[in-house]
Amino acid sequence: MSTLATPQKPWAKRPIDRARELAIVLFAGFFSFAFVAVTEMKGKLAYALIFFIAYALLSATFAFISRGAPAAKDAVVSTFVSLGAVLTVLPMLSILFTVIKNGLPGLHLGLLNHDMSMATPTDPIATGGILHAVTGTLTLVALALIMSVPIGILTALYLTEVKGKFAGPIRFLVQAMSGVPSIVAGLFILSAVLYPITKGYSALMGSLALTILMIPTIARTSEEVLLLIPNDLREAGTALGGTQWRTVAMIVLPAARSGLMTAVILGVARIAGETAPILLLTGGGDKVNPNPFNGSVGSIPYYIWKSFNAGSPEAITRAWAGLLVLMVLVFILFIAARSLSSRKISK
Repeated sequence: MSTLATPQKPWAKRPIDRARELAIVLFAGFFSFAFVAVTEMKGKLAYALIFFIAYALLSATFAFISRGAPAAKDAVVSTFVSLGAVLTVLPMLSILFTVIKNGLPGLHLGLLNHDMSMATPTDPIATGGILHAVTGTLTLVALALIMSVPIGILTALYLTEVKGKFAGPIRFLVQAMSGVPSIVAGLFILSAVLYPITKGYSALMGSLALTILMIPTIARTSEEVLLLIPNDLREAGTALGGTQWRTVAMIVLPAARSGLMTAVILGVARIAGETAPILLLTGGGDKVNPNPFNGSVGSIPYYIWKSFNAGSPEAITRAWAGLLVLMVLVFILFIAARSLSSRKISK
């Protein structure tokens, strides 16, 4: 019995196409090095610029010869799309490399086990640690999450499910709040809550300012996610006899769980590195404070700012180490949130 041949994918590249692309890349790289060598253009930026120009021209020329003008235009556009992707990734890689390079010398065994209550930023690197800053940042983020996630998601549900008469003004206010500078949120809590009511620094005051910054991000992202849920699911829940809120709670929200977790991640990323509200409202303590409602509390952004402000080589190294710890902390929170959002519900 004869076997059917495997169908070929029309968009798959043939070996000759891959060889041609490799030849174009190699020639464009050689041309960029030669051009920079014989001209006054110098530096990595010059190599990259000449390479992409040569690659675009060669790709368009070969495409025009083999497949005509439309293919040449497609090759040029594809090259610029690739250039945009590279320009997007390069700054992130550069930042990551710089933070790791400058932060590794500041790591030591007691970094996460000690605070700065018995040390100053100008002391030797092995003295003190960042425990107070890590616990303070986690406390601030946790309190902000507790307050902002319910408000943000409920706001998005009102805008997408209830669609009441105040939906328009609320949507406008949410969009306007997304552009509020962090220092404005800090000054608002300082003048409206800290001075007239509490009259003292605390993690709660800082988390209130972070909540103001976090709510618009969660609300807007959650609204867009909920709008992607097909109306057929809502109609099916209603047809089975469920009320609107029962349908939302048991069908719509579970279907949008992954997107809602993404909204939470974006909210955390929005506030994790904020410094201005923290400077005004938390007092920037140098020791671990287990009470989030009273007393000064440290944070990683405040630790970084204070270390850079000290100016000594040891202090600057401490600041880079704090940046590295902050990046790792945000990465861990991101992985944890993605794991929770993608976890399958057991039957």
